Amino acid sequence: METTTLRRVYDVYEDRCPTRLVLDRIADKWAVLILDHLNGGPMRFNHIRRDIKGISQKVLSQTLKRLERDGLVSRTVFATVPVTVEYALTPLGHTLTETVAALTHWAERNIEAVLTAQKSYDAAAELR
Repeated sequence: METTTLRRVYDVYEDRCPTRLVLDRIADKWAVLILDHLNGGPMRFNHIRRDIKGISQKVLSQTLKRLERDGLVSRTVFATVPVTVEYALTPLGHTLTETVAALTHWAERNIEAVLTAQKSYDAAAELR
């Protein structure tokens, strides 16, 4: 007897589609930076905080918890004194590494063009 698995069809353009929650998460600048940074391997909380300039302890903690809840990041506690906690990408998180890296590095490569476009837009808006 053959069993069939029904697969739900999701549509991100529908207002109640749960995929929008995932898009909201991975569109967050801090989540993108954390995911890209963890691509280098597991890291401790303070190491991440030191490397990602401008992120507060509270925001880092909240973002890591959300990423862990979404199955993108794992948290491992080591019984040391003091307790050591490491964060790492999960297999699901690793599926995003190319996309996240492309996005972060696109921003680095194209920031000058974006700044120029903003300056032109703002100058034209002043003339209106």
